[in-house]
Amino acid sequence: MDMQVLLNRYADLILTHGVSLKKDDILNIAVECIGRDFAVLLTKKAYEMGAKAVYVDLIDSRIGKLRINKSKEENLSFVLDYEAKKYDEFVDKRIANIRLICPEDPDILNDEDPKRITKLSLAKNKAAKRFYEEGIGQSKMKWCIAAMSSPKWGKKVFPTLTEKEAEKALWEDIFKICMVDKEDCLELWTQRDKAIKERVKKLQAFKVKELHFVGPETDLYIGLSPKAKFGGGSERTDTGIDFEPNIPSEEIFTTPDYRTVRGTVKATRPVLISGKQVKGLKMTFTDGVVTDFDATEGKENFASYIKGDTGSSRLGEVALVSTDSPIFQSGHIFEEILFDENAACHIALGNGFEFCIEGSDNMTEEELANEGFNKSSFHTDIMISSPEVDVIAETRDGKNIPIIEKGKFVI
Repeated sequence: MDMQVLLNRYADLILTHGVSLKKDDILNIAVECIGRDFAVLLTKKAYEMGAKAVYVDLIDSRIGKLRINKSKEENLSFVLDYEAKKYDEFVDKRIANIRLICPEDPDILNDEDPKRITKLSLAKNKAAKRFYEEGIGQSKMKWCIAAMSSPKWGKKVFPTLTEKEAEKALWEDIFKICMVDKEDCLELWTQRDKAIKERVKKLQAFKVKELHFVGPETDLYIGLSPKAKFGGGSERTDTGIDFEPNIPSEEIFTTPDYRTVRGTVKATRPVLISGKQVKGLKMTFTDGVVTDFDATEGKENFASYIKGDTGSSRLGEVALVSTDSPIFQSGHIFEEILFDENAACHIALGNGFEFCIEGSDNMTEEELANEGFNKSSFHTDIMISSPEVDVIAETRDGKNIPIIEKGKFVI
């Protein structure tokens, strides 16, 4: 199929199903410079749909690298006031946000000091605290993360191809996974969303007390608050507008009671932490905290991450994904969290989702803490399932219900 036809269809999916763009909406798009042509296409279509204004943040990873390795240590925590004000305005004006994942050089921070990366990330995340806690955590705005192919990212996924061939092959995967290769892709997304919502409804009805993950080098227990709610697929703003936070999206997730987490777990896919892919990660949780870990690559980066703040060594999310996911079915490891987290069950070290706690809108921080809600300036997903992993739910009335067997949903 003609590339331009597919790109137009993909743009329509992101704008209509992703951020549910409406007349007079303000839109912000963030993307690396290599993806600016697609950002231009999104901007053009947004104005044609009646957008009030479109702003584009062009990111150059080389400039970010220079900040990390050239700044004085004490200056890595410096953030201009306008950064926080920008994110506050995103929330106050309910600006729709699109983040396009398009790494020009996925390995650009590979050799940088993870402690310096963590320090800079912490400062930036603190500046955007209200954006994450209210804008996203309380669904006060529409947002969508989607991906674009790039030559070097493509080469990582398809190492035997040339960069040009790999970029094309990755685009083909993205279009197929996101159903953009189908003329009725918007209707297919609606149907897929309904199917995910059905799974959410069934899981919620079980009144899960605890999830037990069992597999090779994995024996992990994750308890839930009685007020925990499962989510998945499209979200709804506090004003009643549906939007799709992630394209693609296959997960069913909730926020655990971090205090209950115990046992051992082995990551089944690499995860990017502080600029480096951490591989072969194994963790031990005791009383809700990572108390021991090992990795074949990136161990120093993981060590730096869990020391980032009090909550970065505790869980803020647990998510269930079946092997019928088109991302898993592709057979590829993308080394990009947007795709890999939708290929396998995962846990997230760091901040939880307030909207996954019943009544959170009217809760104080102390009341949320009493439900085992974890707060952090970080949130990193770690994939923990494969066709060798089972998930059993213990319900509040004492039943044990198989949820996933050999990687696949059985509910």
